Formats: sequence, C-alpha cells, structure tokens
Amino acid sequence: MDVMSESMTPTAPRTPGLGESFPEALRRATGIAALSPSSHNCQPWALARLESRPARRAAADLLGCPDDGSTVYLALAVDRRRSLTALPAHTLEMRLSCAAYWRMLCRALAAQGWALVRERAHEAGGAADSRLPGGPWPRDWSLLWTAALRRTGEAAENLAALDAAARARHTNRGPYDDEPLAPALLRDLARHPPAGGRPVAVRHLTEMHERGIFAEFLAHHGGIDFSHPAAWRETHSYIRWSPAAVRAHGDGFSAAQLFGPMSARQRLAKRIALAPPVMKFLCRFGYDRSLAGGLAAEVRRTPAVVLMHFADESPGVADAFRGGARIADYWLYAAAAGLALHPMSVVMQHDTLRTALQEQLGLPGRLFFVSRVGRPRTAFPPAPRCLGAAEHRTV
Repeated sequence: MDVMSESMTPTAPRTPGLGESFPEALRRATGIAALSPSSHNCQPWALARLESRPARRAAADLLGCPDDGSTVYLALAVDRRRSLTALPAHTLEMRLSCAAYWRMLCRALAAQGWALVRERAHEAGGAADSRLPGGPWPRDWSLLWTAALRRTGEAAENLAALDAAARARHTNRGPYDDEPLAPALLRDLARHPPAGGRPVAVRHLTEMHERGIFAEFLAHHGGIDFSHPAAWRETHSYIRWSPAAVRAHGDGFSAAQLFGPMSARQRLAKRIALAPPVMKFLCRFGYDRSLAGGLAAEVRRTPAVVLMHFADESPGVADAFRGGARIADYWLYAAAAGLALHPMSVVMQHDTLRTALQEQLGLPGRLFFVSRVGRPRTAFPPAPRCLGAAEHRTV
C-alpha cells in the first residue's frame, strides 16, 4: 500500500486582509495544512501556539529571539497516538508527514503576511529538550520543531491559489495517460527546493527501460507489503469499509479511495481477501506476488516515476523537514498542473529492499519518496480526514 495519502477538503478560506489577527490567520492556515499528505493518512501532526509566559520565554531563549510581544511562537510535534509503528522506517515517514503539514501551514501563513524569522529542529537525543516548559504538554507528543513568526504585511503568494492547489492534491491510484510528460514541466517540478539547508535530490524515471527496472523490482519485491504480518495488520487497520467507518475515524483509506467504484459483492470479496488472517493464508499461494504484479503493471503504463532522496544515509529531523517540504511543494505544483501522484512506499519501508533498489538505480544517500506521476484518466475520491488532527492548542 502507498505511504502518502490525503484528506477530505474542509471549507475553503475566504481571501483575508493582511491586517487581520494571527489567530484568524492561523485558523485559515490550519484549514489548508489539513489537506497535506501523510503516511497511511494517519495525520500524526500536533501543533501548539506558545502563549503562556513560561512557554514564550522558553521559545525565545531556544531560538535567540527578543520576546518583545510582536513575535508569535509555534511548536510542531508528532503525536505518537496517531503514528505508524510497525516498521523502523515509519519513524522517518512520520517526520516527513509532519514536515509536509508544516510546509503547507507556513506557506498559508506567509500568504497572509506572517513570515518565519527563526526555526529550530529538535533532534532525537539532542541537547534540546523534547518538551518546552509551559505545558500542559500531552504525554504522547514528541517535539520536532519550534519557530518564531512576525507579521510582514506582505503576501508571499496568493492564498486562494494555494488553497485551490491543496484541494486538487490527492492520491489517484487509477490509470494515467501514457503520453510522455513535457520535459519543461518535469524540469519545473524538479527545480523547486525549499530554501535553506542541503538540497533534496529529485529524479524522474521517464525512459521505458528505467521504468522497467523499477517495475521489475516492484513485481519481485512489492509483495512484502502484504506478506509482512505486522506491517499488513497496521495497514489493514486503516482501511475504512463503510461511510459510517469513514465518519467515525476520519483517517485512513476509504474503500472507494483505494479501489475505485465497487459493487456490494466486490467490496465484500475485497474485505474478506484483505483481512490479515486470510491474507496470510493467501500469500502461501502467491496472492502477494499477484498484487505486486498489478502495481508493477501500472508503473509500466505510467509516463513518469519520481524519486526523492537525501544525501545523508541517516537523515535527522532537519533533513526530514526539508524532505517533507519538498514532497508538499512538488505535489502542490503537480496538482496545479493537472497531474496526479500515486506513492509506492513499499520499496522504502524495508532497508534491504531500499538499498538494493538504490544500487540498481544508482541513487546515493537515503531514498524517501517514490511515486507514479501522470495525468489521470479517471477521478478518485479523496481520503477521509479527521479535522481534529488539524486543530491546535495554546500552551
């Protein structure tokens, strides 16, 4: 199953005035950031506005900002209650998901005249405390990022256009047109790195033999996503088989978003076949290889595959935030251009497979995002969204 998923769209924000208050700007920004991609659509982000005197003082000291009352402080954490844990690679995936949310949040705030002036990563095991003083901090939050913002009064981009791109952005698992994508469009997609830090490498596989290498690899190894008991149990737990389950959970994948339109009988057959005990039995007879072959066939018919990788084999939190920002920017630009993405994360979730694929394709560092890219032939509905995951609290 793919890593990056997406959301049902909340109400569109109206065009703001640049003189409006930060709470109103933050409300609009979180509405847009709620549309960001996340692994399994688990939405693991948690956002806090630091307002109490102890929290502001701690943030000001950490970031080296004068706390003169004109600065706004935000902190982003990963909520372990909403995080994937079945595989070691999920730690990076959760950070990437939070980072994509942060990028879309900051772009939406900048579009309303609020700019970042200082920010800092909280590396796991680093000197910075994983919790700023001035709580109450939920026990299951692990701090990733702290930032200071100030009003500039100038819009960095058009908020309505950003909102439209965010609403157009969602995974489409259906067939894509096989016509090649324009080289100029692919160059534009590859040349929009976030500012600061080491760049994130982006590569497109457009030649038939390159896509063939990846498709062949996926056909041989993609079945591990279904045959790995712990990973499949976790993935399966995010499938919502009914509208009632979608409303109750507000996360994961709806059946229609995964498989497209289905009759009641087809839905029942899928539900039985994908149940973990049944899947374990069917994998003895090659069902996992059959499913992987179907994914590989879609890759062969896709005009391009995008791969993103870090230069460092062991990326930290700051690297993950550059990677997540790159995913968000790429996907928004692609959506605005009428393109769809279908991430295929299985090749990155097991280190031995990821390393083997990188060797075959000559990719250094750490591969962290792989997706089909093309113009969709059919529409797929967006995944459900838990709006509570986009809410923030004040500490």
